[in-house]
Amino acid sequence: MPANRSRTERWKECLAEISQRGGGIELSVDRGPSDADDQRPDIVWRVRLVTVSDTELVTEHPTSLHAPIDLPPGTQLIGAMTIGQNRWMFKTRAVASSGVSGRGPSLLRITAPDHVERCSRRSFYRVPLGSVELPKVEVWPILDPTSAIAAEVADRASVHEIERGGGTVASQAHTPVLPDVGPRFIGQLANLGGGGAGLLIDRDDSGPLDRSRYLWLRIDLRPELAAPIGMVAKVAHTHADSSGRLYIGVAFEFGFSQGHREYVLEQLTRYVNGVTSKGRLASPKAA
Repeated sequence: MPANRSRTERWKECLAEISQRGGGIELSVDRGPSDADDQRPDIVWRVRLVTVSDTELVTEHPTSLHAPIDLPPGTQLIGAMTIGQNRWMFKTRAVASSGVSGRGPSLLRITAPDHVERCSRRSFYRVPLGSVELPKVEVWPILDPTSAIAAEVADRASVHEIERGGGTVASQAHTPVLPDVGPRFIGQLANLGGGGAGLLIDRDDSGPLDRSRYLWLRIDLRPELAAPIGMVAKVAHTHADSSGRLYIGVAFEFGFSQGHREYVLEQLTRYVNGVTSKGRLASPKAA
């Protein structure tokens, strides 16, 4: 029996093994099927898997900039586990949170899946039971990190002006102020952690990374947000993923402007509130 088929049939054992070695799984809000005219970006959180039982999984609570993200009980989720170069996705549901007020570790209880489905190499984030649309990220190497201060101030001012007007903005109508940067390349936001993120880019676009360890990111979470979020990140590590693309682990950097941290957290919180409040909660009778 092929190893990947064996693991698919032994998915409960695989989850237990991930928990025992202190590994993690990925979670994103399940927003239902989408079509070509309704492309909705999904944030994926990488969280440590704490315990596994027949009925529930307990994970670290998803966070953004070390602040717990509110996932109300009943929120439908898509989970994923990765072992080596193989990936499986499953449906689950938030049951309860604990420790989010600062009392004890912040944990999230979710339902144990009924089954898992293996992702193919070409559709690493899509299976018949659901899919995840990774957000687009524009990336520039920053040549002078201090130049990011003015860009952050301008980014906040521009977005707040759009929000005060009560509307959103088309990409061609929003001209961002950039720091002193090198050539742009395009990537995807693979996952979000407490103080950083994982980016996926084509290996052919990795040349500009040699110019600087600091990057200027514009993460596109429209239509929930008025405009892409601009911020500074520092490259922590890189490696090739199973599809041959380059995975870049970055740490968010707010040392140049601490006020920008609260703005980014505000935007990420607004995104989560948007995706969990549009009728996508499980019914009381849901399993």
